[in-house]
Amino acid sequence: MNSEFAVRSMRPGELELVLEWARQEGWNPGLDDSLAFLEADPSGFFVGSIGEVPVGSISVVKYGDSFAFLGLYIVHPDFRGKGYGKAIWKTGIATAEGRTIGLDGVTAQQENYRRAGFKPAYATVRYGGVASALPASTLVAHPVLDSRLEGLQRYDSAIFPQPREAFLAAWCTSRKGRRTAVVRKSHKIRGYGTIRRCYEGYKIGPLFANDADSAAALLAELIPEAKGAQIFVDIPVENREAIALAEGMGLQPVFETLRMYRGPAPAIPLKHVFGVTTLELG
Repeated sequence: MNSEFAVRSMRPGELELVLEWARQEGWNPGLDDSLAFLEADPSGFFVGSIGEVPVGSISVVKYGDSFAFLGLYIVHPDFRGKGYGKAIWKTGIATAEGRTIGLDGVTAQQENYRRAGFKPAYATVRYGGVASALPASTLVAHPVLDSRLEGLQRYDSAIFPQPREAFLAAWCTSRKGRRTAVVRKSHKIRGYGTIRRCYEGYKIGPLFANDADSAAALLAELIPEAKGAQIFVDIPVENREAIALAEGMGLQPVFETLRMYRGPAPAIPLKHVFGVTTLELG
């Protein structure tokens, strides 16, 4: 290991570099994810660098006082096999001491995560492709007004393990290539979802809903934003209704991860998770 190697917090612009590494790994992040990522926890992003040259990264984003989520664990291919990854991992994990830590592990790394104390909770499958049809619903979803996110944030906090107001305020703000929709019945929120432009096509996430009918209404509102491009959604395999919706639109499995936790697993109502927000931040 180079004597000049050190792990430190990311500096301005370095998260964009790491997201480019993620693109090269085939993870297909959103084009403007960095803004919302940093809003989630500005202190949660780290790089390992040799002098001024970043060689690896990790994010350990803290939500509340009891939960954190690990992602963006990457060592640039030119610097693998030299011990840098272990040092970056150790520093990142230490910042979440005392919290349950979650991650979405790719197949090749799952055994390493098990050895680090992470236990499997459920599998997630990414469905992707060009939607051949919009799902039918008895409900109608509508775009979210940026000035009216409070109800959406309350709805989210009943599904995600901890409140994440700052993240959602940035994630759900409408801008080019990004839209959020909400579905209501009798003036009560029954679900919401976000679609965003990625390096390849569009991803939908989160897609949280009370039931399949509400999720279908959200998909019918959001998918036209893709204008015929590919769409992708990460679905917990336990939510069979979500998988049926994806298959009904002609989407196919393209990628799989395993949600794992170190510490007590949070109680997530997977029947309401029709699409994970993002594999990097949970």
